[in-house]
Amino acid sequence: MDTILVVNAGSSSLKFEVFSVAGSLTRLVKGKMEGIGTAPHLSIRNAGGEQLANDDYPSEAIPDLPSAMRLVGQWLGERLEGHLIAVGHRVVHGGPNHAGPARVDESLLRELEWYTPLAPLHQPNNLAPIRVLLERQPDLAQVACFDTAFHRGHDPMTDHYAIPTRYFEEGVRRYGFHGLSYEYVAGRLAEVAPDVGGGRVIVAHLGSGASMCALHEGRSVESTLGFTALDGLPMGTRCGQIDPGVLLYLLEQHGMSARQLQDMLYKESGLKGLSGISNDVRDLLDSQEAGAALALDHFVHRIGLNAGALAAALSGLDAFVFTAGVGENSPVMRERIARKLRWLGVSLDTERNNAGELLISSDDSTVKVFVMPTDEELMIARHTFALITAGGTVSAGAR
Repeated sequence: MDTILVVNAGSSSLKFEVFSVAGSLTRLVKGKMEGIGTAPHLSIRNAGGEQLANDDYPSEAIPDLPSAMRLVGQWLGERLEGHLIAVGHRVVHGGPNHAGPARVDESLLRELEWYTPLAPLHQPNNLAPIRVLLERQPDLAQVACFDTAFHRGHDPMTDHYAIPTRYFEEGVRRYGFHGLSYEYVAGRLAEVAPDVGGGRVIVAHLGSGASMCALHEGRSVESTLGFTALDGLPMGTRCGQIDPGVLLYLLEQHGMSARQLQDMLYKESGLKGLSGISNDVRDLLDSQEAGAALALDHFVHRIGLNAGALAAALSGLDAFVFTAGVGENSPVMRERIARKLRWLGVSLDTERNNAGELLISSDDSTVKVFVMPTDEELMIARHTFALITAGGTVSAGAR
């Protein structure tokens, strides 16, 4: 049995899934190593949800990502049958050159490292396991799957900033992110609701990282995220849209360094910065503090504003989809957001919403509203299998 390993690495965690490619892609196991370097914990379940591992380790045993990969690789090698034919990786930023997944080599890795300043919370961690595997198993096929790739088909006009065009040629442009999630949702929506799946759709990927995407005929035409993963909606710890003049003010009047400014915008802002309490929507919903209410009100308000902009880009709206952690699991937040969208024709069915059904809009809603779990890992597995069986890279040149 041939298998594909999917890896999504973070700063202190390593998420992974293994798929069989016998006949069709079948998920075998899903796991996560958390607390790397502090309180390492490995949890693994099979496709049926049965717990296969639930183990703690001393911090010195798993001090870094390479050691976590070594332990996970050993566990998988000892307990799973099959032959590993490829590893697919989530890579947040693919830059302007990649409109699809790409086979990894040293040249690609060097290219992707250049985009680290544009995604400092994600890119270094996404690339670390690629580097480790290149060194340890250079003959093992690796595929990078980019969160930016799904948005590369935009009209160039939408990706320009109103600054001198020479910077666009340098790569300063709107990229958009969460593309693997949007790509999966677009395909799934076409399957379950073909009457609207090919129409005008807004997908709201609402988690610790949050963004929205306008789809037409299943393709991205506009996104709230831009050059970096800071734009658009406020997120767990990221600021979202901000007047560049605020940044100039902080640099000039507060004497902040670029590093201090980066840390504030990526790690101390968003829901955490507004509330002064937490970056977790669940904590804020449970809190009676004024800061919690402010953060949630701001979050809902900005979603409403951005939905209006995306609906304008689509010249109307046929469907709205909630996905990711908050979107999939919080009926309260879905209801609050839907109220902001009434002017667009959105009306929820309370019972359907509270039950988290696939279709949660009322029968008289002119816009259909869905709750749709995303599956970025399956999307990565699909891309990886397609690329290695095709034997080449799926990549487009810079525009």
